[in-house]
Amino acid sequence: MTETCVTVVTGANRGIGLEIARQLAKRPGIHVVLTARDEMKGQAAAERLREDGLDVEYHRLDVTDPASVGVLSRHVARTHGRCDILVNNAGISIESDGTRIVDSKLAEWQRTLDTNLLGPLRLAQALLPLMRKHRYGRIVNVSSRMGQLASMGTGAPAYRVSKAALNALTAVLAAEAGRGILVNTMTPGWVRTDMGGAGAPRSVAEGADTAVWLATLPENGPTGGFFMDRKRIAW
Repeated sequence: MTETCVTVVTGANRGIGLEIARQLAKRPGIHVVLTARDEMKGQAAAERLREDGLDVEYHRLDVTDPASVGVLSRHVARTHGRCDILVNNAGISIESDGTRIVDSKLAEWQRTLDTNLLGPLRLAQALLPLMRKHRYGRIVNVSSRMGQLASMGTGAPAYRVSKAALNALTAVLAAEAGRGILVNTMTPGWVRTDMGGAGAPRSVAEGADTAVWLATLPENGPTGGFFMDRKRIAW
């Protein structure tokens, strides 16, 4: 890449998303479009990164709203003419502790799948054409060990299924993306964020590292894989 590398990070006003945006923007030649639903929080996060001398802009995005995704994709195409990296970080976990399938709420399933699965799908559909135009792209989907079929367990069924489905989406998208476009999914592990809680063993910097690595893979890098700590793990 000799031109400015345009990067979109979703759900980036705090936590892992903000740290991914920070680490990517620290790399030479990368311009980050930091997105979030809450405009005040998103603007504030982008401003903090700009104060550190980083090349970051804010754009509002609600991944559950097709119109919002369309506005973002048109802005990126019109303003930058390209999108090189997409990090689908935005996600929710809204079920009560101890929720099981038999007592889970359909409305929570719908909200969870709309955000955690259909959100990344909407973004991929909107921005993949810009990647194909330049035959270069990196798509990183932020998943979870809770979506790992190899160790699937009980609790938080909607969240687990949404992340397992996101992993499947990653594999299909990797097969269809086209020349020069690498698509992978990763788990940050249990991280000290608002979602993970203060007792989590991993820092946000540790949680963001593999996503940043996947976002900046060389031409011969892997595609269609599930990673943690830069190592491929079982689906």
